[in-house]
Amino acid sequence: MTRALSIFAVATGVISLAACERTGPQAPTASAPAAAAAPATTITPTAGPDLPGAVRAVVLTARPGMIISEAELKEREGRRYYDVEGRMADGSDIELDLLETPSGWKVVEVQRDLPWNKVPGRVREAVEGARAGFTPVRVIESTQADDGSVIYELFAEGQPATPALEVRVRDGQAEVLKEVWPH
Repeated sequence: MTRALSIFAVATGVISLAACERTGPQAPTASAPAAAAAPATTITPTAGPDLPGAVRAVVLTARPGMIISEAELKEREGRRYYDVEGRMADGSDIELDLLETPSGWKVVEVQRDLPWNKVPGRVREAVEGARAGFTPVRVIESTQADDGSVIYELFAEGQPATPALEVRVRDGQAEVLKEVWPH
């Protein structure tokens, strides 16, 4: 997948540059929580037409009319996921994350990229309270299928693989997460 390769290339470059730095990593301050390390993940790219029928059926039931472009099978911490990317009839890009459960594949979250200026005010306020002056270079809005809460993954410049902050909105309340969201 183009996005996965781009992230890998950028991450490799960042790691190479970090190895050349004379100073060690800076410790987070009390007002800036440390970004959690991403769990080890095995990724297998899958072309849209090669997506298993059971996964395709769940995706198209959740988002009828979605045109599937590509997918990845991700395996981490004993769980198997499919990240399925595509486009809706209105032209908007969307990604569905499916988790393999004992009863079959289940949509666990629906994601889309969102410009920072379109993020709800309560989320921006929570971010300002946790890390004053922080402006993310990328925001992923992830609506959770089980409870309707929304996770905002906020990425910092030079840190494309792991969010610098995550904010959860549930029941109208925004909370900066202290641990990486499991999906």
